[in-house]
Amino acid sequence: MMSPLEKAEACLVLDRADLIALLSLPAGDDANRLFAAARKRRNELLGNKVYLRGLVELSNVCVKNCCYCGIRRDNHKVRRYTMSEEEIVSGAVKAWKMGLGSAVLQSGERSDPAFVAMIERVLHRIVAETGGELGITLSLGEQTEETYRLWREAGARRYLLRIEEADPLLYAQLHPADHSWTARRECLRLLQKCGYQTGTGVMCGLPGQTVGHLADDLLFMKKFDTDMIGMGPYLPNPDTPLASRFPDFEEKRSDLLFLGLKMIACARLLMPDVNIASTTALQTLRPDGRELGLMAGANVIMPNMGDGSRKKEYSLYTGKSDLDDTPETVLARLTAAVRSTGCEIALRESGDPRHFFARAGRQSGRPNSA
Repeated sequence: MMSPLEKAEACLVLDRADLIALLSLPAGDDANRLFAAARKRRNELLGNKVYLRGLVELSNVCVKNCCYCGIRRDNHKVRRYTMSEEEIVSGAVKAWKMGLGSAVLQSGERSDPAFVAMIERVLHRIVAETGGELGITLSLGEQTEETYRLWREAGARRYLLRIEEADPLLYAQLHPADHSWTARRECLRLLQKCGYQTGTGVMCGLPGQTVGHLADDLLFMKKFDTDMIGMGPYLPNPDTPLASRFPDFEEKRSDLLFLGLKMIACARLLMPDVNIASTTALQTLRPDGRELGLMAGANVIMPNMGDGSRKKEYSLYTGKSDLDDTPETVLARLTAAVRSTGCEIALRESGDPRHFFARAGRQSGRPNSA
């Protein structure tokens, strides 16, 4: 009978017990075999290209009050901002001029008419100024189907909405009573219905979370047929309620990083044709954390297109790196870092997830066009 690690190396289907075993691996030779298997699977199926998404954090105003997030509504220590339309468009166009194939527009959650209309105008302008060459991802939270359709028609191609935790009971412990896990899952369904390349993700290492929860998170993403995954270690912000439940965070930095890397590797082996981000949270835990994410099977990185002041104010958690660096400096450093992993940055390529075309073909009854 094959072990979970042997099944991973043979690219066989992994079940819940296999995932729990792999996520429980200690640092050492077996964990390195896991990372090597995930990296090999990525290279065989998708190649060694790394796609860059220029991140534009357009506003830290949020109507939500999530217990873990630094820009939660009731954190009055945050200096709130919303970029002008000109700033948002400029950030996205800068990414395009630097050779990035896509940009991500991200903000705190709002759904008021003024915000919805502003995003629509911005999307039209970005498409016009880049000739439609720039792939646009939105990460703007829960919206109505009408809004999702409006933004899709205005030029958005992808949407990232992290479920944060696939277990409704644990989700409820991380959010106030007026936040609905069911509503968030429904938004993911609507995004697929509206034709978006749909991404989701979770936090790893949350207080009260087990490897069983994390295995179920991965299985949720697979069952949901997600196209993109953005997940990373939970990093506490001291101005949030959840931080008090993680007093020994500093002692567990290396454990959190290692867990995040194992989640990336397991995700790649479970869902080999999706796009997986190596997140800034990994880099926050260790300077070469994003490179380690690539070595564990990720194929997307999101460099920030903002200036220092904006990046500091978008404080989901503390300790973010590159706060004082320009986008040009970040890209130059990132290019060398990516090459050190044996990968190459794919400039002028949007990097649409292969899984999206397979999913679209299945839903339409047509052969896979990827």
